[in-house]
Amino acid sequence: MDRSKTKVYIIYYSLHGHVERMAREVQRGANAVEDVEATLWQVPETLSSLIIQKMKAPPKANDVPEIQPYQLCEADGFLFGFPSRFGVMAAQFKAFFDATQELWESQALAGKPAGIFWSTGFHGGGQELTALTAITQLAHHGMLFVPLGYTFGSRMFEMNEVKGGSSYGAGTYAADGTRQPTELELQHAFHQGKYVAEITKKLQGRPLPH
Repeated sequence: MDRSKTKVYIIYYSLHGHVERMAREVQRGANAVEDVEATLWQVPETLSSLIIQKMKAPPKANDVPEIQPYQLCEADGFLFGFPSRFGVMAAQFKAFFDATQELWESQALAGKPAGIFWSTGFHGGGQELTALTAITQLAHHGMLFVPLGYTFGSRMFEMNEVKGGSSYGAGTYAADGTRQPTELELQHAFHQGKYVAEITKKLQGRPLPH
């Protein structure tokens, strides 16, 4: 591992591909920061192959490895992405956090910055609640939640098209599953990756470009 670079891990779960598309854009944004190395990871699936087949879910990305809890210690900062299930993170991602007991006991992740991005069905599906409930996982580990605020500028106030996301992080709407992230939502994801990477680098004491 090249310790001369700031390591940012983008860890996600995606059933139908919406969060994966966001994650790849988040990675592009993070890698746009000098001396940052952003890596994509998937959390392990908990559903059986039969259930996934019945849900008509596409195959998982074969270029993104699965991550195990102990590997979190290798990163300097994180972005966690997941679909919402009834206003909270999907069970697959919660299962991953549940498996971090040893890291919690040692507080190995305390002080590390982390951002959150997500996908919901529609506006009442947890665009803000999913982020709020996910923060509890970060708090117990002592991680530093990095909200975006309104750093995305005027594009945060877009009213002429449907747009996910909020001051907590980037988001997208999946509707019945057929809607894909829009260009604006992907730009929001790119911005988040870049922003969290810059914060991570700054917390490490590495100089930022002027």
